[in-house]
Amino acid sequence: MWSRVTVTVTAILILTTSCAGPSVREPVAADEYRVNGKKYKVLGSSKGFEQTGLASWYGGKFHGRLTASGEVYDMNKLTAAHRTLPLGTYVRVTRTDGRGEVVLKVNDRGPFIKGRIIDLSRAGAAKLHMLDEGVAEVRVKALGERDRRSKPDEMVLRSRPDYRRGSFAVQIGAFTVKENAKKLAIKMKDKYGAAHIALYDRGDMVFYRVRVGRFKIEEQAENFLLKLINDGWDNSFVVTR
Repeated sequence: MWSRVTVTVTAILILTTSCAGPSVREPVAADEYRVNGKKYKVLGSSKGFEQTGLASWYGGKFHGRLTASGEVYDMNKLTAAHRTLPLGTYVRVTRTDGRGEVVLKVNDRGPFIKGRIIDLSRAGAAKLHMLDEGVAEVRVKALGERDRRSKPDEMVLRSRPDYRRGSFAVQIGAFTVKENAKKLAIKMKDKYGAAHIALYDRGDMVFYRVRVGRFKIEEQAENFLLKLINDGWDNSFVVTR
């Protein structure tokens, strides 16, 4: 039953579980973290997400502690922990044997126990009649996040767009002299296959920004960024086109 890792805020994020000794939740990137040496990547969007597996629950031992979202865990509220769904996602959890279903808000990370896919609050587990069993096989379906435009007495859920998909490039420099930017853009195009100049007018000065590459997925741009850094372009960074 106790399958969770709960976040405590100190100089770093420490997670504890009754099934193992203390472990460190190490941030890897804005959408990644590592627990016990394993890296987890958070989904860019919950749209279309479904999963089947074992659910467990956590209660009094963690009641009142901070969750990964910064909210205080209340075992009497309908919340859940998931390893990769965006925090704030609402999910419908249904027992595969038909003995119950419940809608919960994902506000924490876990479970980090092999074979388990979601940790429910005590209230959620009660809705699924699994308090005594401790675990149950369930289907998890993401419903989306609460629309901020919703009225206080209504719940409108929408899947947020995946901001990691779009149009990306890597900016390697910015110049006030257009000819200098053109020379570098030509050099980059010859070496890497794609480069362009993006003009930025600050009001008192115009900048010619040299951007290299053309990618539809942010991760591809980030991998290309590492290549550029290895080639000596240390001040480069990923931008949206």
